[in-house]
Amino acid sequence: MEQFILALYALSLLLLFGYNLGQLSLIVIYLRSGRQQQANPVVPDSVAWANLPKVTIQLPLYNERYVVERLIDSVAKLTYPADKLEIQVLDDSTDDSIELSAKKVAYYQRLGVNIQLIRRPERVGFKAGALAYGLDRAAGEFIAIFDADFVPDPDFLLKTIPHFANPSIGIVQTRWTHLNEEYSLLTRLQAFGLNAHFFIEQGGRNAADFFMNFNGTAGVWRKAAIYDAGGWSSDTLTEDLDLSYRAQLKGWKFVYREDIGSPAELPVAMAALKSQQYRWMKGAAECARRLMMNVLRSPNVPAVNKLHAFFHLFSSSTFLLVFILAFLSVPVLYIHHLHPEWATIYYLINFFQVNLLILLLFYGIPFWRSHTQNRVFFPWYFLAYSSLMMGLSLHNAIAVIEGYIGRKTPFVRTPKFNVQKGSDSWRSNVYMASGFPWLTLLEGGMLLYFVGGIALGVYLHDYRMLFFHCMLAAGFGMVFVYSLLHTVRPSTWLQSVDSDSSSAERRPAGAVA
Repeated sequence: MEQFILALYALSLLLLFGYNLGQLSLIVIYLRSGRQQQANPVVPDSVAWANLPKVTIQLPLYNERYVVERLIDSVAKLTYPADKLEIQVLDDSTDDSIELSAKKVAYYQRLGVNIQLIRRPERVGFKAGALAYGLDRAAGEFIAIFDADFVPDPDFLLKTIPHFANPSIGIVQTRWTHLNEEYSLLTRLQAFGLNAHFFIEQGGRNAADFFMNFNGTAGVWRKAAIYDAGGWSSDTLTEDLDLSYRAQLKGWKFVYREDIGSPAELPVAMAALKSQQYRWMKGAAECARRLMMNVLRSPNVPAVNKLHAFFHLFSSSTFLLVFILAFLSVPVLYIHHLHPEWATIYYLINFFQVNLLILLLFYGIPFWRSHTQNRVFFPWYFLAYSSLMMGLSLHNAIAVIEGYIGRKTPFVRTPKFNVQKGSDSWRSNVYMASGFPWLTLLEGGMLLYFVGGIALGVYLHDYRMLFFHCMLAAGFGMVFVYSLLHTVRPSTWLQSVDSDSSSAERRPAGAVA
């Protein structure tokens, strides 16, 4: 058993090391391409106002009382020829937020805006189903999509649409920025992690022409690319990742504009963050099962692209590996005490701690670029974010396993609260309810488990795992306490589970919500 534990621990470290080598290559590509872009910026020529193509904007909504008006207002203010712009409010709401949508749509219709409120007779397929339903009725040659928590800048279309002058371009994605980053510790840490994705991963993959993913919102599709790839599917929780790969396998090209920021609201409650993470992690695992063999069999995809697609599609598995490492670290500490003669094995295992150096670069470069005033706080952000993700590793590992084994579950939505400043409160939100998720008990148990690991290390006078166990205890403690504060108290929000569970679970990760 001792040999098995050490072997599993070493294998998990080795797999993480392999994944992080892939991330390191993206870092190198991103830095190299950044210098090239500074010398030769890739920005398309503007299109004459009279020659701009017709665009349909889709706004998929479901019970978004607090943000629906803000979203419609911001989209109605986009700078674009009125006769070339169509707005579809795809509202499947079952609460009184539909009345807010109807009033806003009627208001802008009186002003001459081409905006429609579209209600499906039956909510099948959730967001993917709504997008497909609207697509069949869309007049635009290009389809821009915004989730309910976004507030696009007025010039969004003028900056993205010119890319489609190249007939091979199927998708243009912009970078998410954060409306409420400074709201709380939880939102600051989320922004810290998302920035790494939108700078290093999206930027590096785009520069190297690797497979990329549409992030579900704040982007534009060529309608023909959607149909050519087989259309939207609700078979996975991440319909955006699924369609992105199918379109690129068909030969459509992806453009990522890091310089165009699309502001959005970050989840402010732990339950909301968990529901978002659940969809992203499980959806990525579902897409890996569904798409990886198609990528490997494609004769038109270079070997290096296939390798990076493997890292990309199986990226959510890193949470499973992290949890295995965390859980086994306590018995590994005790085994080391029992078998000091195995020193060579521990030396080899410690070599893979170089993972930490790669992660410092992966998160440090985006932080350096996006935080010009408080770069000195990077170590604190890195430790706090790493601890939070470790604390979510149990929750996310369960989602990943469910995705790989094909377990179907009801769709869980992420609520939006329209909070941006510290003085804004979400405690009276109607989408909140009392409750005590069973997983919170396990997370509290993991907190005690790693406190025990700290005590064991002190007792054995072996401090090699002390810092790791302190981070794990802090991470599971953070998740446990936030989960209690945000779900147990009567004024807090519990994950709302869509009552229609007859269809396959779907969306965000995406990415994102």
